[in-house]
Amino acid sequence: MKKFLILSFILILMGSCSLDNDRDDFNLEILPIESVDIPDSFTIGETYPITVSYFKPSTCHSFREFYYDKENNIRTVAVIDYKFLKSDCEDLENELVEASFNFHVTSNGSYIFKFWQGEDADGVDQYLTIEVPVTE
Repeated sequence: MKKFLILSFILILMGSCSLDNDRDDFNLEILPIESVDIPDSFTIGETYPITVSYFKPSTCHSFREFYYDKENNIRTVAVIDYKFLKSDCEDLENELVEASFNFHVTSNGSYIFKFWQGEDADGVDQYLTIEVPVTE
């Protein structure tokens, strides 16, 4: 009986493993930010939505998350998209989409936001830099 149970368990495990890959394969892409909707000033202790707009290159792109780096009061932000590797993708022109995140103000002074806008011809990162003062 033990051998039968072990054999059944092994067969179930083998049957549940499939060589077919039903999930979509994808790459991650960092996309340039076109514009930003951000308050002119912050109040310490408050939370504010920050919305970025960027161009969606194809029907196979989908927002994943923000790249978000903080160093003192400097915040570097970029959009990370999934790019699904499908054969039926269609290129899009002027498909502006939005994504938002909430920013909680924890210190005084000013915050400097650097929103990634791509690279120049020499491969140097370009940023839309916005300084937002914190008021009391």
